[in-house]
Amino acid sequence: MSNIMGESGATIVLVHGAWADGSSWSKVIPLLQTKGRRVIAAQLPLSSLADDLAATNRIVSDIDGPVVLVGHSWGGMAVTQAGAAANIAALVYLSAFAPDVGESGGSLIGAHPTPPALSTIVTDRAGFVYQTDEGFLNNVAPDLPPEEARILAATQGRLAGKAFEQTVAIAAWKTKPSWFIVTADDRVVSAELQTASAKRMRAKTTVLHASHMSLLSRPGDVASVIEEAVVAVAATS
Repeated sequence: MSNIMGESGATIVLVHGAWADGSSWSKVIPLLQTKGRRVIAAQLPLSSLADDLAATNRIVSDIDGPVVLVGHSWGGMAVTQAGAAANIAALVYLSAFAPDVGESGGSLIGAHPTPPALSTIVTDRAGFVYQTDEGFLNNVAPDLPPEEARILAATQGRLAGKAFEQTVAIAAWKTKPSWFIVTADDRVVSAELQTASAKRMRAKTTVLHASHMSLLSRPGDVASVIEEAVVAVAATS
């Protein structure tokens, strides 16, 4: 696939996590674009898993040609089900939830050591969960400059608390080639959970000694894995 912008290969769709928005990919996107890749960042409402899935599906269904679907953190929940679409050629998980059918974010968290970030969350009056400034500085993005972590805290998207118990009906990683970036120093999604998920998926796995926000602290490494998936798709098409 190509166009007048010189973009080629599979379209890359980036799906952000909780306590974030599409701008969390701001350092990864230009690295992929310099490779001539077409990139689209989804904007999730974070109001329910169904709503996040619908937002992802709207983008995927509008694309002609193969898609490499990338999910960070909570975004892995939507990617897992949206990835079943016929035009999804590969999945990339970054510090992400990768549930099986009937599993929720809450059940995955509960099966492994409790991450420190759960001690720095607040539930607002509407039942949406967010991180404190301290949480961003110490747990979500400890390997970013403090001023950058504070901006992330100020702009974060709040996740509906009920979403933690909502489950997927399809696990696309069972039928689609998958990559997984494990962040070994993660204080949001435990490294134990990530490692177990990657092993279960039989995903091609890369381990980064980085925090949960490696897409901002290690964007070159993250972009390299995504590019690897795009190249693999091209080789098999």
